[in-house]
Amino acid sequence: MIPKYMFFTRGVGRHKDYLHSFELALRDAGIEKCNLVYVSSIFPPECKLISKEEGIKMLKPGQMTFCVMSKNSTNEPHRLISSAIGLALPIGNKSYGYISEHHAFGETEKKSEAYAEYLAATMLATTLGLTGEQIEIIEKEETYEIKSKYIKTKGICQSAIGDKDGKWTTTIAAAVFIIE
Repeated sequence: MIPKYMFFTRGVGRHKDYLHSFELALRDAGIEKCNLVYVSSIFPPECKLISKEEGIKMLKPGQMTFCVMSKNSTNEPHRLISSAIGLALPIGNKSYGYISEHHAFGETEKKSEAYAEYLAATMLATTLGLTGEQIEIIEKEETYEIKSKYIKTKGICQSAIGDKDGKWTTTIAAAVFIIE
């Protein structure tokens, strides 16, 4: 069971009930009809990254759907929350990549997404044999240079400000796998 495709999606939901706000975030992301199974953080070799629109067309109601998900919730009025997913792939290599999830309070969408990409890049760097002080990361237009090894990154983030009336606000970001 190795996924052939993966897509990014994100969503936000608001409701007086915590669980319902999560369901609304799933609906906003387009993955509410699936039985989601959370998995860890490996992007398989030869897996193809596709658009959300292509991926959602491949989903069937009730199907077991594997994903890496970041989720955050608050019922505190005006509190900034975010959920982000980062992907790091070795350039020019058919090896596997890494997916990271990050959720935060008080971080902008841009900052959370960048941090999720950084996490994925550093996790991948360690699998390439680099540790601690050997990892020097220079961000260059979604590419990280790590001691002459190059890693391409992508990410997605959903941020939201807590509902002014104290309803639950939930954000999600997900990397969704398609197995054919």
